Amino acid sequence: MTTGKSQGLLAGYKVLDFTQIVAGPTTTKLMAEMGAEVIKVEQAPKGDPARLNPVIRKGRSAYFLQHNLGKHSLCVNLKVEAGRDIVRALIPHMDVVVENYSPGVMARMGFAYEDLKPLNPKLVMCSISALGQTGPLAHLPGFDYIAQAFAGITEVMGEPDQPPVIPMAAIGDVSTGVHGLAAIACALLHRERTGEGQYIDVSLLDSYIHTHDFSLQTYTASKGKFVPTRGGSHHTGLTPTGVFRAAQGKYVLLIAALEHQWQGLARAMGRPELASDPRFTDVRKRLKNKDALIAEIENWLQSLPDRETALAALERERVPAAPVLTIPEVITHPHLVARGTVRPMSDPVLGDFVLPGFPFRFSTAPAPDKVTAPDLGEHNSAVLEQYLKYDEARIAQLTTSGILVSRRTPREEA
Repeated sequence: MTTGKSQGLLAGYKVLDFTQIVAGPTTTKLMAEMGAEVIKVEQAPKGDPARLNPVIRKGRSAYFLQHNLGKHSLCVNLKVEAGRDIVRALIPHMDVVVENYSPGVMARMGFAYEDLKPLNPKLVMCSISALGQTGPLAHLPGFDYIAQAFAGITEVMGEPDQPPVIPMAAIGDVSTGVHGLAAIACALLHRERTGEGQYIDVSLLDSYIHTHDFSLQTYTASKGKFVPTRGGSHHTGLTPTGVFRAAQGKYVLLIAALEHQWQGLARAMGRPELASDPRFTDVRKRLKNKDALIAEIENWLQSLPDRETALAALERERVPAAPVLTIPEVITHPHLVARGTVRPMSDPVLGDFVLPGFPFRFSTAPAPDKVTAPDLGEHNSAVLEQYLKYDEARIAQLTTSGILVSRRTPREEA
């Protein structure tokens, strides 16, 4: 099957993709953008539930598009043996299988690793789930926020005297997707050396636990004396580190936790004497007097004409700081545009919009081609003709019988 893609780092690898929504599709989207041929197996008749997520125009979802760039769609009825036979026939041609159904679903369809390994001993299979394939909670359904709560991450977000909050970003899904990619890459490297396939169990819960930079060891090493909890807009263990009110209703995220940064902050404020103020001379004293220190910083910020003046003063002293940007500011920020961190997308149905860019920069690999996401079952014929040598009559019969499903979005000007 001709992909029309540049030769990326994963060119030549074939991936059978049973993923949905965000976590699993993140793994396979990154693989597709690095040149792998990714065949997305979608359950007939509706396919990936992400196709129903807004913004939707003429049946085409921008949400689905973002998470499935560069893939090929094979929509097949996996509830019947004829549909499952198609998948089994494809396995010997694949290098990697990725799935993020609830644990047990692949096994019930006859697609557990133990079922697929005899068909392709060199296969690398990665299962991505909320809580893992093993353990007392493995049977539970779950999404990003569920794993976040079990990991103790939700508990440490929000104001101390208010309920915990959830972030409006798929932090766990995306980080788990990248964990999955890393594990698959290592398994493929191992296979190149040994010829041995591999099964990989990656979970959102494990990934979220991995994000704790200090909470677990601080609690246990202090014998329970320090219990991490919500700190609101400011770090509970490092001060000054947090979000501060600036002029004109703007906010600045500022980190001056290290000693030389604290001294630089005092100079930037025009208050070098604060560095030797007995309330603030070391991190413990600054934590003890956090409210007073926050007031000093915010008084300074609000005395300036605008946020940019404050950021310029902080930059001169090499104090890490950033404006708290809105989404409209993010998509037009010169640095993000220059690096391709945000990328423009033009779709014949959805029109022009902006997506997150490809997050890796390689010195010798080409940047990903500008490709879009597939319509449901768009590549049924191409996949089955190339890999299984099905002819047009057989594909037509499978379509008529409902084993294969396709739904083409009209490509007239949006």
